[in-house]
Amino acid sequence: MFVHVLALVASLAGAPLTPPPEQPSAVASGPATIPLWPRGAPGAEQRSREPEIVENTYVRNVHSPSLTVFPAAPRHATGAAIIVVPGGGHRMLVFVNEGVGPAKALNRYGVTAFVLKYRLAREAGSTYAIDRDAASDLRRAIRWVRANAARYGVDPRRIGVMGFSAGGELVSLVADNPAPPQLASTDPLDAVSARPDFQVLVYPGPLGVPAGAVAGAPPAFITAGSLDQCCAEPAMTLYSQLRKAGVSAELHLFADMDHGFNIAAHSESLSILHWPDRLADWLSDGGWLHERPVTEPKPFKP
Repeated sequence: MFVHVLALVASLAGAPLTPPPEQPSAVASGPATIPLWPRGAPGAEQRSREPEIVENTYVRNVHSPSLTVFPAAPRHATGAAIIVVPGGGHRMLVFVNEGVGPAKALNRYGVTAFVLKYRLAREAGSTYAIDRDAASDLRRAIRWVRANAARYGVDPRRIGVMGFSAGGELVSLVADNPAPPQLASTDPLDAVSARPDFQVLVYPGPLGVPAGAVAGAPPAFITAGSLDQCCAEPAMTLYSQLRKAGVSAELHLFADMDHGFNIAAHSESLSILHWPDRLADWLSDGGWLHERPVTEPKPFKP
């Protein structure tokens, strides 16, 4: 099984793809991969055809940001979608344990998942910036999924983002902080909203916290380990901010757990093994796994 996963990762990191986003290309024996900027991401056009590099299960040298699609089985698909943003310190992408694995876990709950490959600002020789380029890749991903929701049986009003570690920083930058000024554009995708409907942060890094626009932030599920010197504090800080701003938020800190527990790929802890179930509970309680009314009902006042 592990050899098969490595082969899958290697196949996903092959030569850059060129078809327009309206025509997703299928990777042989694997999920479809969609380039977010078929003609090259802004500032990366000259390198867009460079192949990605796969080392073990990690991916780097990303110059053509993309989404890898993991559809929920039609028999129990809920219409919800989540864009999964792997971590890796902005030097690489932990593509299997914080991308493919979580995507397949979300599929079990009827959620269609899209795993994002974004540009890496801290990789050696990189000219990218986290807030300018990597966050832009996530915003582009949200716009693309929302614009193409019908194709995947997805409700465009139930699109969430889920980030691990450095990926959690991108989620917070996009969901909890002011958006950059909108530049004039002839790309119709730029007119689509890049605001996620809900957010999931898994041991999120400190960039973007304290957040700058929590009053308008979407509902949040946040989790981290109590021993995580990097990321327990940002998780608690963001939760406190959201709570004080009246934003629906849930926080889980797991005792005696450090950074990088992903979905229990290397842990024997039962609490870590089952934490995705807590996320599924939260998604269900929040109505994200069910069809939502076009207009939210107003609270009843006797």
